[in-house]
Amino acid sequence: MQVEFQKTGERRYAVVIRRDGLPDLKMDPAPGFDALMPHDLLHFLVEQELGLKRGIFGQLAYGTTAGTFRLAPSEAQNTRADSRLRRKTARQGGKTAKNNTDEYLRSERATYFCLYDWFAHSADETLRARAAEMKITFDNTVAQMTDDERKKYDKEKLARIRTRMDELSQKWSALKAGQSMTLDWSS
Repeated sequence: MQVEFQKTGERRYAVVIRRDGLPDLKMDPAPGFDALMPHDLLHFLVEQELGLKRGIFGQLAYGTTAGTFRLAPSEAQNTRADSRLRRKTARQGGKTAKNNTDEYLRSERATYFCLYDWFAHSADETLRARAAEMKITFDNTVAQMTDDERKKYDKEKLARIRTRMDELSQKWSALKAGQSMTLDWSS
């Protein structure tokens, strides 16, 4: 599966999903724009690094909409077949999202945990200040985790995630409106 992160405006982005043998999906606008690391790019990274198979991107790879994506417009838009496919895909995506709530919530906690960790370890004083502002919510997030979930965040894994965040943030930050970056999801 190919995942394209598009910078669509000054403070806007979209995500396009391209899967072999399945229709393309799109979320535009996507929530959580950040000049350094948009929310869905962070989901992509942490789900991949932590091996979450039924988080947002795992569900998309499995063939659903994860409850948030829509079919990308086709050249022959609004035909009856397109309408039926949109309804069927939306139903399947909603069911799959509902059946994978635990993994989805684990993914949400992981994004917050890793974003906080990235900011807290930054050489940039402004980013460390952002981590300080996040501390109370971070502590609450950690308190919601099981012991097994917390164990996934060892020093080596967190260091690897921070390195990937640095790399992807640099690529994302260099994009201008109208440009995009494509990443490969392998499950």
